[in-house]
Amino acid sequence: MRELLIIAIGSALVNNVVLSQFLGICPFLGVSKKVETAAGMGGAVIFVITIASFVTSLIYKFILANEAIMGGKLVYLQTIVFILVIACLVQFVEMFLKKAIPSLYQALGVYLPLITTNCAVLGVALTNVQKEYSVLQGVINGIGTSAGFALAIVIMAGIREKIEYNDVSESFQGTPIVLITASLMAIAFFGFSGLI
Repeated sequence: MRELLIIAIGSALVNNVVLSQFLGICPFLGVSKKVETAAGMGGAVIFVITIASFVTSLIYKFILANEAIMGGKLVYLQTIVFILVIACLVQFVEMFLKKAIPSLYQALGVYLPLITTNCAVLGVALTNVQKEYSVLQGVINGIGTSAGFALAIVIMAGIREKIEYNDVSESFQGTPIVLITASLMAIAFFGFSGLI
């Protein structure tokens, strides 16, 4: 149990996928203009990464790396298989949001299908394989990583909403102040490095 807690905290705070590993920057910067939209994107990413971690771990362990199937020589297909699994899950999330929460679907816009190409999702699946996590450890890593992504994007959205009411120099308005904010957040999250 202690090991699973360390994996979860480590992937959420210490090795935050956005602020420490710099994966998933596109939706992080693109969808973090409003807290509600950022929370919706965070929820979608939590669902996709958690389920993708579970499914890709099962596929890797029981099919691709299974010694009974071609001597475990299908490992080279992992990236292609993982991308296909992630794409299917994102399509499922997109269909669900379109039917159940159309306002969130409209607010996320093009960034929802971009979860398919979000390197954070694929990065988690590949990290699970690289660190030789069991299926349960992989799912916990996926939950922690996606919770860290959701935390970072919601904090960023809250800061960006506050920045709109501040007097920012014209040369720093728009993208420059957002990048400065992201870099300061990364420095702040670096403080968690001694936690584990």
